[in-house]
Amino acid sequence: MGAPVFLVDDPGALDESVIDLRGPEGRHAAVVRRLRVGERVDLTDGAGALAGCEVTAASRDGLTCRVLTRRSYPPPEPRFTVVQALPKGDRGELAVELLTEVGVDRIVPWAAARCVTRWKGERAAKSLAKWRSSAREAAKQSRRAWFPSVQPLASTSDVVTLLAQVELPVLLHEAASSPAAELAVPETGDVVVVVGPEGGITDEELGCFAEVGARPLRLGPSVLRTSTAGVAAVAALISRTPRWA
Repeated sequence: MGAPVFLVDDPGALDESVIDLRGPEGRHAAVVRRLRVGERVDLTDGAGALAGCEVTAASRDGLTCRVLTRRSYPPPEPRFTVVQALPKGDRGELAVELLTEVGVDRIVPWAAARCVTRWKGERAAKSLAKWRSSAREAAKQSRRAWFPSVQPLASTSDVVTLLAQVELPVLLHEAASSPAAELAVPETGDVVVVVGPEGGITDEELGCFAEVGARPLRLGPSVLRTSTAGVAAVAALISRTPRWA
């Protein structure tokens, strides 16, 4: 089993020979994970830099770690973004967790017309914070050097603008004639996958996305939940790129 991964608050700390891991991350490592002197940990800035360390001191306040190795990972190519319509209940956090584990680089919450859930006011800020926390914890669990970003809530016009700027815009739709298995995936650039809400994507939204070249795709004979469709699609597409080679 590999060393556990923890996120450092100050990216510059990874350049030091000794790193103090404090705050919530340090307390979690020392109190919850119960890491002790002599054990190995990996510390990252979530942007490609990773330091392999040995714990030299542990207290309830955190860990002191001696750096043994340093590695720097380039940004993954192609870059995958999932535009996720807001699911009901806690399925949003589930979607974020699964998308992070499969390797998505960016997650965009989308206020689709038929979303039951609505992010407004204080609820919007709290919900976005939960999504970002889920992404961070899932990235640590899956030992990623590059953590995904979770963007602010997007409108349909925001999604249209995004789709118009990328190499491969994809729209999941149960009535599409083209299967995802036949799609050619570029080795570089940006791939964006749009996942609709429980109530489906409206004709107006479909028309807007079609105008900027979004390709409707189906995953198979069954209809997946909005919280799992994105991860299934990305897994199918990313497996045909150098990222999983």
